[in-house]
Amino acid sequence: MNCMAGSYWGQVRLQNMPHALLESLPPAASCDHFVQVLQLLGRSHVKAVVLDDDPTGTQTVYGLDVLADWGVEALAAALAAPGPVFYILTNSRSMSGPRAASVNREIVANLRKAAELVGTEFVLVSRSDSTLRGHFAVEVGALRQALGTPVDGVIVIPAFFEGGRYTVDDVHYVAEGELLVPAAQTEFARDTTFGYVKSNLREWIEEKTGGEVRSGDVASLGIEALRARDAEQRVLGRLKSLPKGGYLVVNAASYADVDAFVHGLLLAEAEGRRYILRTAASFVRVRAGLVARPVLSAGDYSESVPGGGLVVAGSYTKKTTSQIESLLVLPNTAAIEVQVDRLAAEPSRAAEVARASRLARDAMKSGLHAVVFTSRRLETALGRAGDLSAGEIVSGALVSIVRSVETQPRFMIAKGGITSSDIATRGLGMRRARVLGQAAPGVPVWLMGQETRFPGMKYVVWPGNVGSPDALRDVVRAV
Repeated sequence: MNCMAGSYWGQVRLQNMPHALLESLPPAASCDHFVQVLQLLGRSHVKAVVLDDDPTGTQTVYGLDVLADWGVEALAAALAAPGPVFYILTNSRSMSGPRAASVNREIVANLRKAAELVGTEFVLVSRSDSTLRGHFAVEVGALRQALGTPVDGVIVIPAFFEGGRYTVDDVHYVAEGELLVPAAQTEFARDTTFGYVKSNLREWIEEKTGGEVRSGDVASLGIEALRARDAEQRVLGRLKSLPKGGYLVVNAASYADVDAFVHGLLLAEAEGRRYILRTAASFVRVRAGLVARPVLSAGDYSESVPGGGLVVAGSYTKKTTSQIESLLVLPNTAAIEVQVDRLAAEPSRAAEVARASRLARDAMKSGLHAVVFTSRRLETALGRAGDLSAGEIVSGALVSIVRSVETQPRFMIAKGGITSSDIATRGLGMRRARVLGQAAPGVPVWLMGQETRFPGMKYVVWPGNVGSPDALRDVVRAV
């Protein structure tokens, strides 16, 4: 390729000003790596299988299938179907570490059998949270074990631009308003189950592996390399120079950086090299060969049916709380707060679920949009928000409320990754869905399969940590 690189005009790092930090980086080379990605994908016989630990990993894509069934027959059909990527919804972020490892091993064992049946190859993408929550070490270890043959490396690339997540100089940042905050200084790093103290990804890998992988042994691919005129060759060289099974952190501050990286990665795959990737959502869009697409109109995620819509929020983040408060300003909404304290004991739990279910049904029948949300206190009789055992009980209650809905809502929005997964699979009976696009940036819409309680319904998966304070209100108001 003949790419002209732009000049590098500074190393200023004003870390409390996101635009200054990002604009201080070297400009991208004036070449379109994405065109080369499309050409390489057209020649590749390797399919990327995205193991998604909650449904929010589809927040950058469209036209791809999501499977909640990982039997050999279902996987063989997905591997044989056209297209470079499909998703498997594991919901493993809601599980204990041992259970998450077991599910990942089971899926890979079935993938290996399915690949033999259809005569194709696959690579594994472990998609998780862009704010670094999830069973990182446990799942990567399980995937390596289940593959049966050593991989050439493990690549960590958690950038998610639609949500304001960037990695610069190996430090992962989260945009909060006008600030760009190192990830370990955000509320997400204080998660009860998945908390961490390191923002530098090389140090974070050492932290999460309990020192099994030392930060000094983790390789890094910088933005300067990704914006050089020979970026794809630099990526290829770095990948080939990794010690067998070694770790690589990929910095990225724009889609152009990811395009350049995927270009080099596909060149490495074409030479027979295989990697496990731990990523957020932006990587998948490029690996699938998808261009950006405008958000969907209200008619694309709502139905022409009588009655109101249904919003179910289990996420406890500050962002979700502010979005619920903004939504409830609309006059055609009905607030239905599920008191988490009452879910601690079985008798009061049943009564609370019955109460919320009745209120939701009555609201929708009267044409109001029912907004079902958990009480916002982080400490309750059930435990602390983020505790997996408490989360399982809360999610089960929300699933029961959705099951009580007898007629199809005008629209349905589930807020929170674990919440949206459990409602899709346990509340609606989904086994396969198709990603239609995004209702708002980073907010996927699924077309539910014919096996669900409401066949062909549009289902909005809203991550707990995505969107402005008024974004949820704006989507509902547009219906």
